[in-house]
Amino acid sequence: MEICSRFTGMERKDGAFLLHTDNADIKVCFVTDEIVRVRASFDHELAEESYVLMTTAWEDRMDELFKGERTRVEPFAAQVTEDDSTLTFATGKVTLVVDKDPINFKLLAADGSELYSTLPGNPFVKDANNRVVAYSRMKEDDCFYGFGEKTGLLDKNKTFQRERATDAMGYDAEKLDTLYKHIPFYIRLDRDTHKAVGVFYHNFYESVFNMGCEKSNYWPRYTYFQADGGDLDCFLIGGDTIARIVDNYTLLTGRPALLPKRALGYQGSSMYYPELEKDSDDAVLGFIDTIKEEGFPIDGFHLSSGYTSQNNKRCVFTWNTTRFKDPSGYFHAMNEKHAQNVPNVKPGVLLCNPRFDEFNADDVFVKDSKNPGTYGVGKWWGGDGAFWDFTKPEGRAAWKKYLTESIIAVGTDSVWNDNCEYDSLMDKDCTCDFDGKGGTIGQLKPLMSTLMCKVGADAVVEHNAKARPYMVCRSGSAGIQRYAQTWCGDNYTSWKSLKYNIPIITGMGLSGQPNEGADIGGFAGPAPTEELFVRWVQNGIFQARFSIHSASNDNTVTEPWMFRESADTIRDAILLRYRFTPYLYSAEYEASRTGAPIMRALVYDFQNDPKVWEESFEFLFGRDILVANVLEEGAKTRTVYLPAGCKWYDWNDKFRCYEGGQTIEVPVTMATIPMFVREGAVIAMADNQLMTMEGDHTTALHLIVAPKGTTTTTLYDDDGITNDFKSGVYRKTTITTTAGERVTMRFASEGSYEDTVETVKVEMIAKEKSPFWVTLDGRKIEHFLNRRKFDATAEGWYYSQSKKAVEVKYANPAKDHELTVSFEQFDLIGM
Repeated sequence: MEICSRFTGMERKDGAFLLHTDNADIKVCFVTDEIVRVRASFDHELAEESYVLMTTAWEDRMDELFKGERTRVEPFAAQVTEDDSTLTFATGKVTLVVDKDPINFKLLAADGSELYSTLPGNPFVKDANNRVVAYSRMKEDDCFYGFGEKTGLLDKNKTFQRERATDAMGYDAEKLDTLYKHIPFYIRLDRDTHKAVGVFYHNFYESVFNMGCEKSNYWPRYTYFQADGGDLDCFLIGGDTIARIVDNYTLLTGRPALLPKRALGYQGSSMYYPELEKDSDDAVLGFIDTIKEEGFPIDGFHLSSGYTSQNNKRCVFTWNTTRFKDPSGYFHAMNEKHAQNVPNVKPGVLLCNPRFDEFNADDVFVKDSKNPGTYGVGKWWGGDGAFWDFTKPEGRAAWKKYLTESIIAVGTDSVWNDNCEYDSLMDKDCTCDFDGKGGTIGQLKPLMSTLMCKVGADAVVEHNAKARPYMVCRSGSAGIQRYAQTWCGDNYTSWKSLKYNIPIITGMGLSGQPNEGADIGGFAGPAPTEELFVRWVQNGIFQARFSIHSASNDNTVTEPWMFRESADTIRDAILLRYRFTPYLYSAEYEASRTGAPIMRALVYDFQNDPKVWEESFEFLFGRDILVANVLEEGAKTRTVYLPAGCKWYDWNDKFRCYEGGQTIEVPVTMATIPMFVREGAVIAMADNQLMTMEGDHTTALHLIVAPKGTTTTTLYDDDGITNDFKSGVYRKTTITTTAGERVTMRFASEGSYEDTVETVKVEMIAKEKSPFWVTLDGRKIEHFLNRRKFDATAEGWYYSQSKKAVEVKYANPAKDHELTVSFEQFDLIGM
């Protein structure tokens, strides 16, 4: 066993600092003034060869692979001071203090408060089984968030978390561990200081986090990270606020993809249709026609792997032409209906696949550990299979070729990467190419799915440079957000799954992946009951990925119209999501810039309110809408906590105003979706009903405004299909709202994308009184006292006494403009 216990010396090297200890070398490098890397290596190799890091301050062996994606920066020059007992590295934002004997690492905030500390004299260990362990201090009631895709409550204090991606079909969403992702990153929130810090271990061996569920009388309270191999390559991420930490984490591991608009629309799916004996293509096209006949919107169809069935075996890169007579004709027919196919592909290849010898001749598979001249074998769908090696250049090139020929060129820019956990390859010593160096699947396993998504996205763009890829993936490592939308796997149909899928999704949002969702209605198990299905759809409309997908064990198919008495309620919910398109796509844009979650844990925005630190089942939809879905069977009311620091307005009760910091109880019916507008909000909606996010456009913009102080809101749009936004073909409108006796809204736009908005309606909450006057660019707008006349006019304003809100409408000026609503006192009697 090797334990780092004391400092023995330091040297400067390439902008970093190499600290020598009695058992390991520890490299300290400041990537920015808030991100510090502390890497303990017991083999003293310190090789730079990352598939994950997208901002680096050093040369990396994979730089060429990520050319155009990875940003190289100069190491931040921290101010260094040393005395007999300590080393201090200060950036102005954070300070790293290294005690020499016993050795210890502490990260301090700018005000000197402690963000993170290792365990003095025992920070980094390599045990007798060659596992590496990092110990850190904790307080008894610290909050811990993140860890990727995890079941249970949002706060992981006193839990044991295992990082090992598995195929967990039908999992218990409250208690089971593990699920499909492997993201060794968490956020610690200190209840005393209200400050947070991020901790990311750049290590993808199977690992565990013990977050205080063990105790030793010889040590202060501690947590630990333990991995089966590799270095203890730890990035300490400062910023104090959770929002800033997520921003810094996605700067480090890659910004989330700006997905095409269709990815945010309803994705139809079922394993039923592609499994029919014949004419599955006609059945899917009929499903799309029925969707439209029933008045539901749609934007895509997740095509399950039945299309690859050969003799009832899933054989990737083949087509069953009995089920799909003319794949190209079928794909193009779906595209014309604005329901592009998202075909399922899997990295495991059955030995009986009719193309197996062709693939094997390309030498693309992970190798057997004892016979490296041949492929490793694991259990797969329907028998034994070999597994694609995405760490091999030739493997990536071959996958790109087969994917393009079999899927993309047939007529889609969308790919569904499934069953890519490599879970059934049990021999973790099977060898991978590791881009020429050689490695094991135990070392690289969770990276395979992320590389698979990168290769798929690259293939789409190489086939058509204008196409914006839509990758969907069930598995993934840290960095998966760069390429793919994900979902929390094959959930079970139950009220428990409905409820606990919420903290799974919001936990992923705090792990850098804003584009996560769940299978609506449940994937495994029986069909949902009518009430459960309604509540699940009402919850699902706020998830970044919205797909009703099932493989029910009772021979039923989960479809939006399956319960006739509730079909209208379900339709209304989905149509509401589509009216939220301007707000949702703007949130998607913000996510691509800062990592900000779309479906957000309350603690992300209200870190200073202790009452939200453990809140798992309420969330924010974007920045400005609090959602408290009904999650209990037979509920007649819903208890809601409204975070402190602002007022909240009840969406369902004429904008009834509540002070934050209190718990309320609201009545609910089957049609109720409890939502509350945050004070300071500007919520953009479409008054014209979109039926496809890809093909339709917002022509009637509706802004719901709750003025408070000065706030800035970004409204973003582009064509939602191509990559033209990268060359400036977008429209970004900054709305600056200033409250007071006069509420002013300034609209300033940039970008060359042609605005589709024809009319604007502003609905401004004004509980105290009606306006005195309203102007547009200094020109007074006519005031209407009669609702019917206001509805009939193209421009004017009206004060709704029932909602206590002023409504203003006008033609889009198609230029920067200013709207002013005056609430100044008017002395009618004095006049």
